[in-house]
Amino acid sequence: MNPHQTVYAWYMSRSVHETERKYEAPGGAALPDLTGLPGVAAVAGPEEQRLEAVYYDTADLRLARAGLTLRRRTGGDDAGWHLKLPAGVDTREEVRLPPGRAAKHPPKQLGSLVQVHARGHELSPVARIQTTRQRWQLVDDKGRLLTEVVEDLVSGQSLTDGSPVDSWREIEVELGERGDVALLDRVEARLADSGITRSTSSAKLGRLLADRIATTTPPTTPGKSAGDVVLAYLREQADALKQQDPRVRRGEDDAVHQMRVATRRMRSALQAFGTIVERDDTRELTDELKWLAGVLGEARDLEVLRTRFEDHVAGLDDELVLGPVHAQLTRHFAPLEAAAHEAALAALDSERYFALLDAVDALVAEPPFTPAADARAAKALPDLVDKTYRRLAKRAEGAHDDVELHEARKAAKRLRYAVEVSEPRIGKRAKAYRKKVKAVQELLGEHQDGVLARPVLRELGAKAQLDGENGFTFGLLHGLETAAAQRVEDRFPAAWRGLGKPKLR
Repeated sequence: MNPHQTVYAWYMSRSVHETERKYEAPGGAALPDLTGLPGVAAVAGPEEQRLEAVYYDTADLRLARAGLTLRRRTGGDDAGWHLKLPAGVDTREEVRLPPGRAAKHPPKQLGSLVQVHARGHELSPVARIQTTRQRWQLVDDKGRLLTEVVEDLVSGQSLTDGSPVDSWREIEVELGERGDVALLDRVEARLADSGITRSTSSAKLGRLLADRIATTTPPTTPGKSAGDVVLAYLREQADALKQQDPRVRRGEDDAVHQMRVATRRMRSALQAFGTIVERDDTRELTDELKWLAGVLGEARDLEVLRTRFEDHVAGLDDELVLGPVHAQLTRHFAPLEAAAHEAALAALDSERYFALLDAVDALVAEPPFTPAADARAAKALPDLVDKTYRRLAKRAEGAHDDVELHEARKAAKRLRYAVEVSEPRIGKRAKAYRKKVKAVQELLGEHQDGVLARPVLRELGAKAQLDGENGFTFGLLHGLETAAAQRVEDRFPAAWRGLGKPKLR
């Protein structure tokens, strides 16, 4: 078990993905007959349940505004603590814990997963919702659940402002293990024939507190100005950073890498397009994004090195693997990875990180645009991409040692992200050129991985000898890394020449 899995196991939580749709059920609109749908052999029910849920949030409803709900439910067959996180169209991930005793505050495990929004603010009860539920289950000819349809009579009350009790009726349709979206569509068509239409709210809490959590949804596609395109990209990275935060806390695969990439993309965009988004106003944020990427990088770099060494060892003939190499790798990396992960978690709970998130929110809400932001994107963005290319050219021409090649790699990454920003407006030419830049960046990345690997292999070999074990394999890997680095150095001049200047106009 790696350190990430250890953290996840400690939570002792259960996670499920649920795909469901909610519908408005006006007075007089009866639930239609659901028999005879393709694939549905029988409709079981109705079964009545009585549910009560207390919802927790910050005083200003930060979770609800972000589309999350955190509740403690009693009654029904899934009583307990539920945290619902957005996970796609009509889909949310629900993290569950046993109900335990009623409490003023939610369990720390779940509280941690919402800190990217709560940011240290107290989580306390904000609403109580009671539901009388009639449930029907649509099953196939083997009795397997295809979908579940429920009719809810709901009464809810805010616990913070003395609002009166609000009551309504709604329908929920949730996909079962054996169902598919096509069946949801067919059920929806029958509901529509009965006057039952899709709800504007995806959660009961959202409906109850709608007046207090109304938000403005940014456009799904960027406008035509340079500022519009850059802002859309910044929003995309801000969303990605927040989506990855709970995944990092739970130690999920690739989460640290994806969160680090989001911070780097945002930082690169601010640097490359500093004539569109005022550079002086964002300089502090770019510094903080660099700090966050560095904290996450410690855990990521160790993971990359360990995986690299394990893959290299797996590719060797058995007679070249001398001594307990796998055990030696585990002894070396396990404590380092655990410490790096703990450091990352500590950073994500720090006031410094919360201030960074506040700055990101302020940036995408009111970006400090310069007059150049009003220029047409198709004209302005290629000029700035060209400038980023020239920065790379200064570092790539004649680069031959480890430091120079590393600087060229960083410049190539900035160029790649700059081209990526322009892609929605420039189209296929930008996409094709981005792929070429990525190939150069990955070639240089392979070289940098080798640079980082060699001193660690030397350390592992020396330690094996001091411990009375065989360090031959680590010496062999060191030689292979040296040879691989030389091959990259030999290939890079041709790869650089083959990249050429961007032609995005």
